[in-house]
Amino acid sequence: MKLGLVSAILGDESFERMIDIIEEIGFACVEAACWPSGKAERRYAGVTHIDVGELDEKKKEYILQYCGERGIELSALAFYPNTMDPDPERRAANIAHLKKVIRAARLLEVGMVTTFIGRDQTRTVEENLDLFAEIWGELIECAEENRVKIAIENCPMLFGREQWPGGQNLAVSPSVWRRMFEIFPSKYFGLNYDPSHFVWQRMDYIKPLYEFRDKIFHVHFKDIKVYPDKLDDVGIMAYPLEYMAPKLPGLGDVRWDRFVSALTDIGYDGYACIEVEDRSFEGSKEDVRRSLVLSKRYMEQFVI
Repeated sequence: MKLGLVSAILGDESFERMIDIIEEIGFACVEAACWPSGKAERRYAGVTHIDVGELDEKKKEYILQYCGERGIELSALAFYPNTMDPDPERRAANIAHLKKVIRAARLLEVGMVTTFIGRDQTRTVEENLDLFAEIWGELIECAEENRVKIAIENCPMLFGREQWPGGQNLAVSPSVWRRMFEIFPSKYFGLNYDPSHFVWQRMDYIKPLYEFRDKIFHVHFKDIKVYPDKLDDVGIMAYPLEYMAPKLPGLGDVRWDRFVSALTDIGYDGYACIEVEDRSFEGSKEDVRRSLVLSKRYMEQFVI
């Protein structure tokens, strides 16, 4: 496995400075954020370390040379929108930009795009699966044409009232994954596996690794801490952030020794990127940098 970082936490830094920081700390790779330029729609979104809308051969060569000289690989290009947004204009814009990211991944010889399926949060799972079948054919066709893998993260995108009731990402469970892969059994369509989201959903995050071993294209190392007293007070039907919080790897409830052990069982030797969303380390740039150092130091017990 190659240990890296999701670049969104360095959203205030330029592409060059982001790569420099990653080199200085000693990561091997980066999942580079590729949102459209403009206002972020949520925390850790709206980050543009690679502007795919302006990418050409000259900029491609610059990006690859800059990374190559510093020994940093691009694990994936990242854009996590809601491609099934109930608003037709937002949906169309998200799909169009995701296609640009896919084509940029081909141009940059990355071969991987990390993203969400999306969801119309007002519809049932069954209705969303029908919508998925309507919408995602063209995206998977685009991935196949460009020989770029699409890795879907299993984050429910249900944290607060703005994402209630159903959340904004359909691909939240093994049950849904089976249906997705039945609808589109493409070798270019798989998972960006993040165990932390199973923790607050009270699900086994080890068992699915074995069933979906051939569909795990990319991995996130992020932790979640569930606060039992808060959960006892509000229950699992509450907004999740009322009883849990994202934490640095090792500071939450994921058993990373067991998780990485299972990854080695299935022969996973791809990219594993630390995703930092811990509010306890956001007071300053120094705090953010410290969070990256601590996260890497902890995960190097299991991945070097």
